[in-house]
Amino acid sequence: MTRSFAPSRRAFLQSSLAVAALTGLGAGRARAEGEVLKVAGIYTVPVEQQWVSRIHVAAMAAKERGEIDYTYSENTANTDYPRVMREYAESGYKLIVGEIFGAEQEAREVAAEYPEVAFLMGSSFAPDAALANLSVFDNYIQDASYLSGIIAGAMTKTGNIGMVGGFPIPEVNRLMHAFMAGVKETRPDATFQVSFIGSWFDPPKAKETAYAMIEAGADLLYAERFGVSDAAKEKGVLAIGNVIDTQADYPETVVASALWNFQPTLDAAIAAVKAGAFTAADYGQYSFMKAGGCALAPHGTFEGKIPQAALDKVAAQEAAIKSGAFTVAIDDSEPKSS
Repeated sequence: MTRSFAPSRRAFLQSSLAVAALTGLGAGRARAEGEVLKVAGIYTVPVEQQWVSRIHVAAMAAKERGEIDYTYSENTANTDYPRVMREYAESGYKLIVGEIFGAEQEAREVAAEYPEVAFLMGSSFAPDAALANLSVFDNYIQDASYLSGIIAGAMTKTGNIGMVGGFPIPEVNRLMHAFMAGVKETRPDATFQVSFIGSWFDPPKAKETAYAMIEAGADLLYAERFGVSDAAKEKGVLAIGNVIDTQADYPETVVASALWNFQPTLDAAIAAVKAGAFTAADYGQYSFMKAGGCALAPHGTFEGKIPQAALDKVAAQEAAIKSGAFTVAIDDSEPKSS
C-alpha cells in the first residue's frame, strides 16, 4: 500500500529538520557507554489491552535488564497525544514509543520539534525521510495468524467462522486475511462472518457481536478483541486468540493463539539510539516469525485434541516460513464476510 503526506505538511517537516540541522541537533548522537536510556511509552488504551501489552511487557523486560529507565502513560486520548509527547520530550526522555494511528499528523509535527528525541511509533503510514527521528512499526504477525488458521480449519465442525475486529485498518486486516488463508488450507469450504466494533477496547460490544455470530451458526470465533472469547466460553464454541496467550483464562475455549513478541522490535530501536544510528525506518520486519517477532502459543489443554494432520501441516509451513521457502501474503484490504 502506497501512502503519502500533504505537500504543506512535508514542507513543514523539512523546514523544522533543516533548522535542527543548523543548530547541531539530531537523534543520531551516540549515547555515552553504560548510560541508561530514558524511555517513555504513550498508550491510548490500558496497558492490559492485547496490542499495547506486548509493547509494555518488552519495555519492562528491558528495564529489568537494566538497559532502560522506563515510564508510561495509558488511556491517553488522541487529542491529548501531542501534549504528552511534548512533556516527555521536554523531560529528557530520549526514546518515546507508542501508537499514533489516530493522531498521525499532529504526532509527526511534534516529533519534528524534538530532533534529539527518537520516536518509535505504531503507524499505518510509512517512515518519512524528511523526519529522520521517527520510525514506525506494526504487528506484522501474519505468519502466526496463518498458522492459527490452519488449526482453526481443522477444529471447526460447521465451517462457519466468526471474526470480530476493532477497526478495518491494515494492522487488523492483514491478520484476518492471513488467518482466513490458513483456515482454507484445512477447510476449503469455510465461510466467514466479519465484523468490526469501532473500538480498540470495548469488551461488552465485542461480546455482543460474537453472540450474534454464534446465533448465525459460527462454531469457532477469531478473537481479535477482548470479549469475544467470553462469548465463546459462555456459548460452548471454540476461539482463536490474537497477540497474547489467553489459554489459561479460557482452557476449554481457546484452541490456539498467534503471539506477538515486541522484544526484537524494541531491542533494535534501543541499540540504534544508543549507537547514535536511529533514523527513519520501518521496524515491521522485526515482527516476522523469522525474526522471532511472532509465534504460536502452546496448545495447553488442547494438546492431543487437534488433528495430527493439521499439526503436521503447521510444522511444515512454519519451517518453510522460517527458511524463506514460503511467504504469508500481506493483504491490508478490508476483509469481507463470505
